[in-house]
Amino acid sequence: MSPAPTTSAGPASSGIPPSSLPTSTVTENGTKPFSSSTANDLLPRYLTNDPSRTGYDPSIQWWMNYFKILTGQITPEGVEHYREDRYKANEARDCARCEADRDWLFQNSPVVRFLREKVANLNGVLDETNVVCRRCPSRIVVIPGNKEKGEEDRIEVARQGGGFSPDHGILLCANEMRNRGHLEDTLAHEMVHAWDHLRWKVDWFGEKSLRHAACTEIRASMLSGECRWTRESIVRGNWTLTQQFQNCVRMRAIQSVMARPTCKDDVHATKVVNEVWDSCFADKRPFEEIYR
Repeated sequence: MSPAPTTSAGPASSGIPPSSLPTSTVTENGTKPFSSSTANDLLPRYLTNDPSRTGYDPSIQWWMNYFKILTGQITPEGVEHYREDRYKANEARDCARCEADRDWLFQNSPVVRFLREKVANLNGVLDETNVVCRRCPSRIVVIPGNKEKGEEDRIEVARQGGGFSPDHGILLCANEMRNRGHLEDTLAHEMVHAWDHLRWKVDWFGEKSLRHAACTEIRASMLSGECRWTRESIVRGNWTLTQQFQNCVRMRAIQSVMARPTCKDDVHATKVVNEVWDSCFADKRPFEEIYR
């Protein structure tokens, strides 16, 4: 995952949980495209909701808009504006729940306690002061199409579940956490990044090479438990008879490498991940085996 941004907390109000929203984007570090031949021209209008275009009217009750979503009266763009408004309204509630789950995991999760101990062995400290829960706003980006192949530019909504910054610590995106188990996977993922940074001083932004980023993303997805069979098949609906675990790790590593500023496109990210795959997928440190 890309290094963590800083966001602020705000007031809360009642509303539906994020997990009950219709699926219009890919949740962790994922995207939902809005295709357009003039994406750069259309980008400004996606930043501001227009009820006449999207069907989402923030002036009415949230449940009325939710009913409109269920009945197909709101566009994918409007769904994103609705989602962001609900996240803002529920920010304090989501952050409080995230912090309570984080503290519980520090005390009771075997994988979190193990990684915390290994980070401490490298003179690192992870606690409530640098593992923080915040609301993470979505980001709208323009993805250039391959003009030689006649591909159009497209607008995508990018979301994230967490992040690691060598200077600030670990960010947990409270509004994206479905439950304590999801938060445990996300926290373990970022703690693997913290251990890697203390052990090898990772080039996070790929200023010299993207291989560091590719390797730590492979290891974090492999060791955190986020690619275990139950998570992939039941939660995400992705399952195959063979190579499911490897495919998940590879896909998530490619997505994360693509977020680096020096990565050109998905082809570039795939190439870098493939270059380091064999050695990094075999490296299970600080664990002895893949336990989750």
